[in-house]
Amino acid sequence: MSEKFQEQAVILSQEQIAPDIYSLWIQAEQIAAAAHPGQFLSLYCDDNSRLLPRPISICEIDRGRSAIRMVYRIAGKGTAEFSAKQKGDTIRVIGPLGNGYTLKKKKAFLIGGGIGIPPMLELAKQLDCEKQIILGYRDSHLFLMEEFQRQGKVYIATEDGSVGTKGNVLDAVREKGLSADIIYACGPTPMLRALKEYAKETGAECYISLEERMACGIGACLACVCQSTEVDGHSNVHNKRICKEGPVFEAGEVKL
Repeated sequence: MSEKFQEQAVILSQEQIAPDIYSLWIQAEQIAAAAHPGQFLSLYCDDNSRLLPRPISICEIDRGRSAIRMVYRIAGKGTAEFSAKQKGDTIRVIGPLGNGYTLKKKKAFLIGGGIGIPPMLELAKQLDCEKQIILGYRDSHLFLMEEFQRQGKVYIATEDGSVGTKGNVLDAVREKGLSADIIYACGPTPMLRALKEYAKETGAECYISLEERMACGIGACLACVCQSTEVDGHSNVHNKRICKEGPVFEAGEVKL
């Protein structure tokens, strides 16, 4: 895991790109220099009544501008506060946090579902291999589609069938007859559970990023533990801290 920094980041731009989905670029020199695909940042509210930071995944890293892009969904008062910020405003940020994806040169699936889609973009940019990008949306609001299309072949699944395959990401994989040697994924737990089983069936390596509510974001409070197959050296039980040992795990490390 890379060293983490606390910065008063300057907002470079913010825009709404889908219903309740916002794209936020911040300038944070130390964080941008250290960040890797799959890591996240903790953002603090200005309202002192909301003490805990909000974890948001890294979507893109622009080291030339010392900038990081986050794409997030409004899920409560904290993220609603962030969505009102404009260019030139500041926000307190800690990061980069957690462990990201291991980059390997193998034929890969990059699979994102819902708000688990944004973290796959920087991974797609940095992977030097044959990439098949499979994205799962609720409906026809295909945020980040143009950015992903610049990185490789994109396959779409929508719950309502408005675009691409009707169903989930695995339905799209099977409908198109796709195959891969390694799977990188981020999204809701049912999707990750299905991909873990699919990887077992096909013999593919599988790395998954778990979504979980967090408190401290640095591994101290044990609020975001998941069940692990091995005994954890920190707690001496079958637990791993998603914010510290994760959010990315080899699928066999964790129980879903």
